[in-house]
Amino acid sequence: MIPLASKAAVVAVFVLLGAAEAVLGRFRSREQTTRDDVILDVGSNIVVPFLVLPAVLWCAHTLAATLIPGTQDMWAAWPAWLMWAVLFVGDDLSQYLWHRLSHTSWLYPLHRAHHSAGYMSVRIVYRNNLIYYAMMPSLWVSGVLVYWGLGPAYVLYLVAKMAVIVSAHSSVPWDAPLRRYRLTRPLIWVLERLISTPSTHAAHHGLHEADGVTHYRGNYGNFLFLWDVLFGTAHITGRRPSDFGIEGLEPVGWSRELLWPARAVHTDNDPVAHTNPPRVGGA
Repeated sequence: MIPLASKAAVVAVFVLLGAAEAVLGRFRSREQTTRDDVILDVGSNIVVPFLVLPAVLWCAHTLAATLIPGTQDMWAAWPAWLMWAVLFVGDDLSQYLWHRLSHTSWLYPLHRAHHSAGYMSVRIVYRNNLIYYAMMPSLWVSGVLVYWGLGPAYVLYLVAKMAVIVSAHSSVPWDAPLRRYRLTRPLIWVLERLISTPSTHAAHHGLHEADGVTHYRGNYGNFLFLWDVLFGTAHITGRRPSDFGIEGLEPVGWSRELLWPARAVHTDNDPVAHTNPPRVGGA
């Protein structure tokens, strides 16, 4: 479903940003990286993009071909801008809502692996429970949209989306220099309200909500940060938290985070922690 060239482009984004992290000494921290982190980072970045995601897209495409065969390529003649608009809503908006919903207590066990890392890096982009991706609505919607003829637009959309997502998780703050100069400040003002950036997404991964920067109850956007702006979950400070991880939850083993839902364990000090965000659609 996805051409080799598009897959290579996504891999190139990972390699380039990973190399930048390595050169700047931001790729690996012995003090923050545990044995479980290594297993989660390596395992998820192999299994998810090369097995789980293609399987879900294929299943969705095949299911559409079986249940609604007469609709194949029915939107293939649409202009590219309209295809992208549909993908932004069908794929990215649904992923925003899924991400937001995953911060509720009953779904957070599927997502906590993504937040249990004490660092930001390209290493954690796919770091999630495997069921989290198997159930992700945006993947199923995208498989159907490709069946309906949006395939050519989807391959370009996917490269652009992954470039934004990977760079937003990177430990290299590419947005910081844009704030230093008067000429580029208007540009970053627009960008950080339109797409996910290292500062806005790092805030979502922060450890201490009281630091004024961390906002793990918001900043859910993946490709477009615009959804957070529109739905009132945005928190923009232009800064990055000093610490990352999960506030108020005890750690669990890598197998429970990666392979099966783990029951949320709360502390007496913060009984809701990451697991009680505003209601979906609320302010």
